[in-house]
Amino acid sequence: MLRLLENPNLLEHEIFTDMLWAVFHLSDEIMARKNIEDMPKTDKDHLAIDIERAIRAVLVQWVSHMEHLKSDYPYLFSLAVRKNPFNSNAIISVK
Repeated sequence: MLRLLENPNLLEHEIFTDMLWAVFHLSDEIMARKNIEDMPKTDKDHLAIDIERAIRAVLVQWVSHMEHLKSDYPYLFSLAVRKNPFNSNAIISVK
């Protein structure tokens, strides 16, 4: 993922770059802690904000990607909808 941030083309895709930074920051915060189960409430609150930021950024990118697939690659969109990670009842089989 760090290689993605080194790509100068990503400077043109600020929202994607922001998503990467949010995910990297969350990962760094979690990895820096020795025991995430015994954290003080202040740390838990801080991580909750970081988690929300990362999830929102990932969701924005996912929706944008799905819109792109729907308009430009309907066959890939069809598969992506059938594999929808947000639908626990998703069925891969074409009906």
